[in-house]
Amino acid sequence: MKRAITRELAKILSTIRCHGDFYASGRSEIVMPNLEVDGVGRIALPLLPVQAEQLAAVAERAPYGRGEETLVDTEVRRTWQLDADGIHLAGQSWPKTLDAMVGKVAAGLGVTEPVTAELYKLLIYDTGSFFVEHRDTEKIPGMFATLVVALPSVSSGGELVVRHRGREVCLDLGGSDSAAVSFAAFYADCVHEVRPVTSGYRLVLIYNLARAGRRQPSAPPAYDGEQSAVAALLRRWVANKDSPDDSSPDKLVYPLEHAYTPAELAFDTLKNADAAAAGVLIRAADEADCDLYLALVSIEETGTAEYAGYASRRRSRWYRDRDEDDEGGYDDDFEIGEIIERTLTISNWRQPDGSKPAITALPFEEDELCPPGSFDELEPDEQHFHEATGNEGATFERTYRRAAFVLWPRTRRLAVMHQAGLGVTLPYLSELAARWEQSGESQASPHWHDAHTLAGYMLRDWPASRGYHGNGDQVICMAASLRQLRDTAHLDTLLDIMPARWMYHGSENEALARAAGLLLPQRASELVEQIIAWNAQMMPGACAGLLARIGESGQFVNSPELLHPAAATLVQTLTGQRTSPARPDHFLPPDPITASLIEDLLTALVQIDAPLLADLVVGHVLAHPTSFGLDAIVVPAVVALCERARTANTASARRLRAACLAHLRDRIGQPLAPPADFARANPNPCRCPHCAALGQFLVDPARNEWGLKAAEQVRRHVESAIQVHGCDVDCQTSRVGRPYSLICTKNQASYQRRVRQRKEDLRNLERLEAVPEQA
Repeated sequence: MKRAITRELAKILSTIRCHGDFYASGRSEIVMPNLEVDGVGRIALPLLPVQAEQLAAVAERAPYGRGEETLVDTEVRRTWQLDADGIHLAGQSWPKTLDAMVGKVAAGLGVTEPVTAELYKLLIYDTGSFFVEHRDTEKIPGMFATLVVALPSVSSGGELVVRHRGREVCLDLGGSDSAAVSFAAFYADCVHEVRPVTSGYRLVLIYNLARAGRRQPSAPPAYDGEQSAVAALLRRWVANKDSPDDSSPDKLVYPLEHAYTPAELAFDTLKNADAAAAGVLIRAADEADCDLYLALVSIEETGTAEYAGYASRRRSRWYRDRDEDDEGGYDDDFEIGEIIERTLTISNWRQPDGSKPAITALPFEEDELCPPGSFDELEPDEQHFHEATGNEGATFERTYRRAAFVLWPRTRRLAVMHQAGLGVTLPYLSELAARWEQSGESQASPHWHDAHTLAGYMLRDWPASRGYHGNGDQVICMAASLRQLRDTAHLDTLLDIMPARWMYHGSENEALARAAGLLLPQRASELVEQIIAWNAQMMPGACAGLLARIGESGQFVNSPELLHPAAATLVQTLTGQRTSPARPDHFLPPDPITASLIEDLLTALVQIDAPLLADLVVGHVLAHPTSFGLDAIVVPAVVALCERARTANTASARRLRAACLAHLRDRIGQPLAPPADFARANPNPCRCPHCAALGQFLVDPARNEWGLKAAEQVRRHVESAIQVHGCDVDCQTSRVGRPYSLICTKNQASYQRRVRQRKEDLRNLERLEAVPEQA
């Protein structure tokens, strides 16, 4: 069914054609209008060469559009133009003549509703004038086509060539019959060009054609059979989506025949076969319980490019910067190489009633296109090459854009939204949860069911994280929504997939503790143990914080022993009795040990009544002063624990406090006085001749300053040794003479550090002694 439905739907829709084509043309004998032009006066028809020159004298060079720019370049477009404000058409017959031409081209284009024609420009083509292939832009609201009226003139060449979806028509609008005009119209999205005028002059009126009134879509012929076939096909698709063996796509993407800008994209402005197909799909989708949208499909590709010739390397920067894709310029010097990245998205959504749904860009798959390979033969809408820079080779970027019908089963709406990723689904789930909670409804309500279903899709495909950043914020948001929904089944799943799916950091602890509070204590303790077992080796501090938050929640007040296995896992890992399983991010270094690890772990062990584990932790900490420095880790941890009366008075905490008190009292008891002379300690272990001279200077009680006149490399080595080993020396480079000198002056940095340490020791001693001793 995966391929069958995409091919079958495309096959049926391709047979739905409305009357009309992408162009219409004709020739009419008319009574010539009175044509006057500001600055020239009355214009005789057929056009006289002298008046053609006068018109060119008051006209301006016609520009062309490239993206948001309007440029004048006679290598792209060479002709003259006059704005409609300076053109005056009169005569009793002209309005009827124009209406007749508009009626003929509207019928030829398959448009049945009223059409208005607005004069846009008067163009003067002299010999050699042309316009390379291009597309027209929407110049007025509702514009869907361009009408060209060639007034009588003596000329040759200048054929109008219109192309659309592999078809091409060449229209000759020339001639000198004074009683006839040639006209042609084509949809604005058609690529067209004007070939060079080979002789004489050509005078052309350009009109913008727009649908009048409410711009209702063209009424298609009756396609009852096709509608029934599409509805039956969609119903089978919807029914099979509930089968576990179904491999059909989640959505169907049918590209339209015509091109549409975001401004004109709407069901009521579709053209020809697109309008006919819309009429069939709207009714068939409703019968089959499917959602139907109109949207813009975009495929963006980037990759490598290769030079096709050496000439491009010698081009000037000005020439390289020009966009000459349509003229065989700079881009022809490159060839497409390997496609490195290909992004497929759908955006700019529209519904049949004209509304714009709150759907952001969604990804789509190649096998969702109807038929598969719909984009294979298309020319890119944009294509840019970039020359090689530095170590990077030449590259290209190109984009394909197409309007399309997009369908999916209404029952699969949330599954399709899930394809947009967590950036879209997490805020939407939060909104659903809040809406359900405010409604006061039960878990049998549609709001809760939608939230539960969407959460299931999200958890099934929860992304694995790599690197330091992980996806902690996403976990916090997900846990908050599930807790608000009281969705215990999915909360259980969230905690269960945690070890293997994301890199835990500890920022999630508060959210995880709250989420676990909705689960049964036995299951919550199992999940906490699983998280700690996976992460204790790399992030012991984060795991201790989780254990503390769980203990503070009060969920295990009556059954603290349930958390003993999780606590034992953490303690055994910390003390080296156990090793965590390998993680996908094992190449990252473990988190550094901090004071909060000791504080949180001992607090948690007191909360769950595990004194033996607490004694094991304290013994390990005191036995490994290198890993658990007294000043950096143990003292700050014990000071923080002193503010927790219950924890501070446990045997394990008193043991730690005693070690800290002894350490502080010993250091406070040591004499503290500024240096009596210039003698300083020499902590530098290097014994090279220059560092040896530095050492002699440091221990000399009479010398305050020393100069080292040496090459830069030597000076840099000595200065680095002073900084790395904390010598009591200030360094300055003297740039007098050659080589320069490193001037070293002794200071009292070590003494000042001890003064600051003494003040900190006294403050910490006061805090620790304030805790009353208990037996």
